[in-house]
Amino acid sequence: MPSDVSEESMSLLERFVVLMYDRTSDTMEVNDARKQLFAHTSRALENIPPTQAALQQHIKRAALKDNCWNQTLVLNPELPIPSDWGWTKEASGWQPLWTTPPEASKSCHELIHCGCKKGCTGRCKCTKAALKCTALCACSGDC
Repeated sequence: MPSDVSEESMSLLERFVVLMYDRTSDTMEVNDARKQLFAHTSRALENIPPTQAALQQHIKRAALKDNCWNQTLVLNPELPIPSDWGWTKEASGWQPLWTTPPEASKSCHELIHCGCKKGCTGRCKCTKAALKCTALCACSGDC
């Protein structure tokens, strides 16, 4: 079993997941598809793809399960350590590692968005918060 999910495999799986959520998308990465579907089509969070970090953990768990099943008839199977494949050891046993979260200060500011249509002025929520506009803003961050 490989020690990690290869970049090539991850790219193919990301593209597949993007197409599952939006079959007309030309986006290659799930994070870009999330932003596009949430910001421009106003889809609910449960109707957009998982983050790249969450998808990677899910792929690892699926690969571990596949490896275990492929060794069911082996007398002494060599099983990888679950903590390397999307699981964490807790007092109650092994629990799924859902995602490796980004630093909150880097991701929460993206939830602030303005409704400015023709350039941001003094009434802009982003300007008031001393932030740059993002893709969620009506101006798409082009001001």
